[in-house]
Amino acid sequence: MAGGAGIGNGIHTPAYIGRFAPSPTGALHAGSLVAALASWLDARAHRGRWLVRIEDVDGPRCVAGAQAVILAQLAALGLHADETPLLQSTRGEAYQAALERLLAAGWAYPCGCSRQDVVRALRARGEVHPRHAELVYPGTCRDGLHGKPARAMRLRVAPALSQPDTALDIAWTDRRLGAQHQDLSHAVGDFVLKRADGLWAYQLAVVVDDAAQGITQVVRGADLADNTPRQIHLQRLLGLPTPAYLHTPLVLGADGQKLSKQNGALALDTREPRLALTALREAGLVLGLQASGNDVTAWLASATTEWRARWPG
Repeated sequence: MAGGAGIGNGIHTPAYIGRFAPSPTGALHAGSLVAALASWLDARAHRGRWLVRIEDVDGPRCVAGAQAVILAQLAALGLHADETPLLQSTRGEAYQAALERLLAAGWAYPCGCSRQDVVRALRARGEVHPRHAELVYPGTCRDGLHGKPARAMRLRVAPALSQPDTALDIAWTDRRLGAQHQDLSHAVGDFVLKRADGLWAYQLAVVVDDAAQGITQVVRGADLADNTPRQIHLQRLLGLPTPAYLHTPLVLGADGQKLSKQNGALALDTREPRLALTALREAGLVLGLQASGNDVTAWLASATTEWRARWPG
């Protein structure tokens, strides 16, 4: 079976549908607002629909009450979704169905390796794993578990089942970053679809949910750009459409790293309209916008007009 041939029916959605997909691990901060605002503006500028998806598939990391806080922040910022938010925690059957299709077609397989097993295998091949770098799976369990119990489920990264040792290079065009490509075989290797703890991996969940919601445009932070090739590979195998992608600039913390809850990002204060307006203005500047307006509604209208002129396609 060729890598570009899917194993399911494609979904055709000609109208614009975008989404913002926060994880409820805490309140929105300045960095997450940039992605939320950009996705909302892109949908409104193209007269499309804007959805919110709560990515709570990683239950142990979710914080009680965070979902309600995020939705309240979005409302205070004037970023209203067009449908009731979708919860990934309710989507297990859909993810399982996708996994079973991949298993039946030979693209997915059980893996018995722990993280340390992978590190040892790479060291045995003379490969040093730099700190914070992607841990490239060496394919240990591709041809069987070798007596180990299954821990996770992985996806084969190859252009075709008949070419298991041929590198798979994925190319795509990002609306902001331009032409992109990644040698998925050597940069990532066979990646996890279902984790050893039984939780669904982000890559499978996001692909299944984007297709189910008819997402045509994905606007998100640039830190997720290197996830795109994995998602495109999965979309092709499952016979699902590939959305257009636009990856936004990141907000950096004092340490020069992406602003996040892990490095001290403060929750947005949206309790008063003036504070919400200030947060929007600051996010707009990160996106290169010079929008004006003395309240949230007026500022968003100005920003939408400016966004439409800057990103017409």
